[in-house]
Amino acid sequence: MPPRPRSRPRSGSRAPARAGAGAGAGEPGPAGAAGPGGPDPRRLRADDLRYLLAVARTGRLVTAADALGVDHTTVSRRIAALERGLGVRLIERGTEGWALTDAGKAVAESARSVEDALVRVVEAVSGQDEPSLHGTVRVSAPDGFGTAFATPALARVRRQHPRLRAELITATRQLTLHPAGFDLALAIGRPPRSRLVTEHLTDYALGLYAADEYLTRCGSPGSAADLREHPLVFYIESMLQVGDLDIERHLPGVTPAFSSTNVFAQVEATRLGAGIGVLPAFLAERAGLRRLLPEEVDIRLPITLAVRREAVTEPAVRAVRDALHREVADRSGDLLPRRPARPGPPGGRSVG
Repeated sequence: MPPRPRSRPRSGSRAPARAGAGAGAGEPGPAGAAGPGGPDPRRLRADDLRYLLAVARTGRLVTAADALGVDHTTVSRRIAALERGLGVRLIERGTEGWALTDAGKAVAESARSVEDALVRVVEAVSGQDEPSLHGTVRVSAPDGFGTAFATPALARVRRQHPRLRAELITATRQLTLHPAGFDLALAIGRPPRSRLVTEHLTDYALGLYAADEYLTRCGSPGSAADLREHPLVFYIESMLQVGDLDIERHLPGVTPAFSSTNVFAQVEATRLGAGIGVLPAFLAERAGLRRLLPEEVDIRLPITLAVRREAVTEPAVRAVRDALHREVADRSGDLLPRRPARPGPPGGRSVG
């Protein structure tokens, strides 16, 4: 009995492609798809690298698409094509959006030089003498600090580099262990171990503040123990995401009577006489509130600056980081008002 002939694929048929970012799953692999000898750099589409960088910076397909002026299916398709061409997975979905894999981080790091080269080409033909920063830098910061310090820093960088887009996301929360959706993050407290590159940016002070109208109506506490007789204004304990702001750590046994997740609401409530606020000095003193018991209640907390590892060397990210350092250095007196002098011992000598 003669052997059966081997079946041949029908003309035009292709093996199923590996799924990439999502929408590109099942599309035919490009001519430069990775084979037994590895990917052929001559056949890779360098423009696909821009799509990978956009997702790396934003953590969202839709946001990356907006930045590139395309729809999100195009972003997904182009990254899937790049993954097939290289034969590796470059991005993966996490709890906070899309994040680069280890291979994706290596590719993105090299891709930035390609992107920078394209910008330099444009600047060369347009007659610009000095390179201008470009792209989008996204910063995550607490409500109060983000508004009072990150905003002026970003505005300063934008004045120097009009082609740079700045985005500020405000929320008082812990640094995420799986960074996505930002280039730099500012957070209250010490960061947990993570894949972020972190540094101490500054400390800031919180104290007790009240409106003159409240003090006229309800009187002023003589000591921290007297705070139990006054309504306190602070964060909602059950919704607090930053352990360093736990009121029990700083004022044991005191429960807020007016609470909000937003520090500006706390400032406004205090200004309207709802109670005594535990507020950042840089916001309370701007609102004209009066400091109470400065010798007893003077809370100092750190602000941590964190950068995604793959974004550390980006010129735009470095420029924003430098601007943040300059902003807090120029306004250190707002962040940390001078500690009140403590009474000295008999004889006039000071202590502490």
